[in-house]
Amino acid sequence: MTDQPETTTIELSDNPLLCMEGLPKFDQIKPEHVVPAVKKLLADAEQALSALEETIEPTWDGCFAKLESLDRPFEYGWGPVSHLFGVKNSPELRKAYEAVLDDVVQFGLRASQSRPVYEACVAIRNGSDWQNLSPTRQRIVEKKIQSAELSGIALEGAQQERFNEIAQELSQLSTTFSNNVLDATKLFELVLTDKADVDGLPESALAMAAQSFNQKQSECVAETGDDPESLDEATPSSGPWRFTLDGPSFLPFMQHCRRSDLREKLYRAFMTRASAGDFDNGQNINRILELRQEKAELLGFRNYAEMSLATKMAPSAEAIEEMFETLRSASWDAAVADIEEIRELASSEGVTDELKHWDVGFWAERLREKKFNYTDEELRPYFPLEKALSGMFDLVERIFGIKVRQSKDAPVWHADVRYFEVLDSDGSSIAAFYLDPYSRPENKRGGAWMDDCLGRKFIDGHVQLPVAHLVCNSTPPVGDKPSLMTFREVETLFHEFGHGLQHMLTTIDEADAAGISGVEWDAVELPSQFMENWCYHWPTVASISGHYKTGEPLPGDLFEKLKASRTFRAGSTTLRQLTFGMTDMLLHSGFKPPQEGDAAGETVFDVQRKVVEKTSVLPMLEEDRMLCSFSHIFAGGYAAGYYSYKWAEVLSADAFSAFEEAGLDDEQAVASVGRRFRDTVLSLGGSRHPMEIFREFRGREPDPTALLRHSGLSCSETR
Repeated sequence: MTDQPETTTIELSDNPLLCMEGLPKFDQIKPEHVVPAVKKLLADAEQALSALEETIEPTWDGCFAKLESLDRPFEYGWGPVSHLFGVKNSPELRKAYEAVLDDVVQFGLRASQSRPVYEACVAIRNGSDWQNLSPTRQRIVEKKIQSAELSGIALEGAQQERFNEIAQELSQLSTTFSNNVLDATKLFELVLTDKADVDGLPESALAMAAQSFNQKQSECVAETGDDPESLDEATPSSGPWRFTLDGPSFLPFMQHCRRSDLREKLYRAFMTRASAGDFDNGQNINRILELRQEKAELLGFRNYAEMSLATKMAPSAEAIEEMFETLRSASWDAAVADIEEIRELASSEGVTDELKHWDVGFWAERLREKKFNYTDEELRPYFPLEKALSGMFDLVERIFGIKVRQSKDAPVWHADVRYFEVLDSDGSSIAAFYLDPYSRPENKRGGAWMDDCLGRKFIDGHVQLPVAHLVCNSTPPVGDKPSLMTFREVETLFHEFGHGLQHMLTTIDEADAAGISGVEWDAVELPSQFMENWCYHWPTVASISGHYKTGEPLPGDLFEKLKASRTFRAGSTTLRQLTFGMTDMLLHSGFKPPQEGDAAGETVFDVQRKVVEKTSVLPMLEEDRMLCSFSHIFAGGYAAGYYSYKWAEVLSADAFSAFEEAGLDDEQAVASVGRRFRDTVLSLGGSRHPMEIFREFRGREPDPTALLRHSGLSCSETR
């Protein structure tokens, strides 16, 4: 870059995305930094890759050690941009992100289709020194070859050109899909002013709705320049109340609002998000499916699902179908009974209308309160975020021998974000993580996820310690109250921390197999779902709970009710997950969307309806457009892989049963099993096949019995 004008050099030297040491400078990164930084790192990467291709040798040091160095600039220069795109979205960032996205995708294709790199990998595998490589390195080489082949390296001429066009268009479509969901979610609001309309809603929901109204009003004032003194402030007791499609707002409304017509309005808005107008994802879905099918066929697969399974733990589509049917048949009768119970309750309360989709959540909540004699709102005061965190950290210290402590010395992207260090039993630092806990519907996408900030690897002779991003959308503090979490939000926190543990506790120093890298996608949910089980273990619950006013832990009788309710509506819950997984697999198993103007062709919603006939007691709502906001498969990594949640749940339930068998109240036994879990599942990452790692931990292959037992279900021959 020496021939660039001095002003550009100064600008680049000050660009936080080009700093390659320490933590990413999240507090300094601005949208205007993105384009110059990414163009610079792409130019440098192209030059480095070209130089590597000229000197590459078919040895580990002559190939893979050099390839790892190519990733570091992207870890610091592109990784933070992608992260901020999810947690601090803005029109300016979108514009910058989309300006360089094609170039990033193009370089990714260029690197994955490098013929010299591919040939060097094949030569390593076929060479005389192959047996001298560790099993970890052998697996990395094998996966690198497979990745290149799935990236179209064997294609030539027009076919490879078309493959690359597909990859770039799919990347853009994924971004558009995600943006549409975020924008459609932000667009909707239900503002209520009559106290009768919010009858039944808990105080926490009303306080959040009033706070949401005030925040929205403040934003409008900032945009228009109106006098803020002229506006009335909403209060929890008198309103106005603003409800949105964001989880912490939507879910309590559906569970507690007594007006069926208002529940219907919110439900229909939620189920039709991003399905009309400027944010319509309908055609995006069709195009994504068309391109994925074409991509698979170019690579010689019959369909995208077959291509997806080439890199998964599941041995075949038939094995997945067998799992689906085992769980479906075990769940159907229970789900029928679930619906009948709430119908009977609604009828006993004088409801004569037919039960609708927007009524299920409300009456299910009433039934749960009646059966178990507690409400979610009774639990919430016992789970302030701070107490849940400290208890969770105590748990992992007991079972994994690590300590977690907060550090103030880290750049963050929002005032609510916190940074923690992870220490081993000897006090040495082994990892760190960011926690972004609260919902911010104005610029943060929904859901919860873990992503890597920095991965474990050798850099200049020393090990770079892993750093994780843990992102949730929990209930934020309201007024003078701290964040009081629903129990489901507590489970989600444990879930994401489980992902983080696999990233952070890895002992593998090769980047391509450290942490979650190289782990088959349908095994990656094992540690996360495993951690959720501890939320039903009394010593753990006593540790993670503490009333925000008195500090008293959750009363024992409430815990027993909570534990008893764990299997409440398990049949319905399981079938709901199967609906998502089975629809996903069918859409990616050769389905061809109708061409424009073909009104008679089968649509994606027709496919969903066929699945629902087998997986739902209630028929699918005619207007249901849930797929238009199904970001997991259309804007995430779960395409032809949503089954992974249930596949990994079999593994996680069986893994937790090892602790049950050892005796959950035996601290020494739990620590011993925990150490084995850490040394296998959490430590070995992608260095070995997940089935091999599971067998090493458990002593055998996984058994679905534990999952059915935890769910209160059993196999049965039924519809």
